[in-house]
Amino acid sequence: MATIKIKQIGSPIRRPASQKKILVGLGLGKMNRVVEREDTAEVRGAIAKLPHMVKVVD
Repeated sequence: MATIKIKQIGSPIRRPASQKKILVGLGLGKMNRVVEREDTAEVRGAIAKLPHMVKVVD
């Protein structure tokens, strides 16, 4: 399966609880942390909800 690397670039401080839950679901929570996830529609949807907090790195 294809994988993508996701890097957190925004802080979860003063963000809605729903956005914090999405970060935890992706395996993030601290600044500049990078995780590798399977490239699925669910993961892409979570990334699309947080364009100001995460980015896809190569």
